[in-house]
Amino acid sequence: MAKTTESLRDVGDSELFDRLAQAKEELFNLRFQSVTGQLDNSARLGVVRKQVARINTELREREIAAAEALLNDEETS
Repeated sequence: MAKTTESLRDVGDSELFDRLAQAKEELFNLRFQSVTGQLDNSARLGVVRKQVARINTELREREIAAAEALLNDEETS
């Protein structure tokens, strides 16, 4: 497992949402720079896009795990 994925697993939900907002803002700025011709490192676009995807994946995994735990609690009750 990648180091970045492991670091996301150790972070709380609120921190993940903060990181997601920052990454989306950075992605917006990079796209804006790309359109205006001011972007120096075009590879950064892909890196930030993947960062957003990793964070969204981790949030979704947590959502699914919480739903399964709730379902299991209801079944045992």
